[in-house]
Amino acid sequence: MAHADEQEIIDLEQEFWRTILEKDTEASVAMLPNRSIVVGAQGAAVLTRDDYRRMAEQAESAWRLKSFRLDDVSVIFPHEDVAVIAYTVTEEMDVDGKPLTLKAADATTWVRKDGGWLASLHTESVLGDPFGRDRNAA
Repeated sequence: MAHADEQEIIDLEQEFWRTILEKDTEASVAMLPNRSIVVGAQGAAVLTRDDYRRMAEQAESAWRLKSFRLDDVSVIFPHEDVAVIAYTVTEEMDVDGKPLTLKAADATTWVRKDGGWLASLHTESVLGDPFGRDRNAA
């Protein structure tokens, strides 16, 4: 059983995923600071809340999250006002109108501000061969 503070962070992470699932962009934005960082297969970017809104709008025509599951969840608190959560995620989605199952390793850094937590950094790494050999045509 997770410690109460750990469970709060797990619940926040699950809630952020739920906002994506339900396409509740404003609820997602409310969980972000004025500027945050996102890192993934497309690179690294600093996003404002308005950037996030635009990104969510653009994504609506390209993909849709149908379900998600977080596994192997770990939470640490390097400082009383900083929490880092890491996990594997299985995402069931439609991409360009076709079903896709994506498995990735994700991490989010949450920073406590004014009594609440904000997602300041999120990373996602698609699981597979660390050198990308499983993505190269033979």
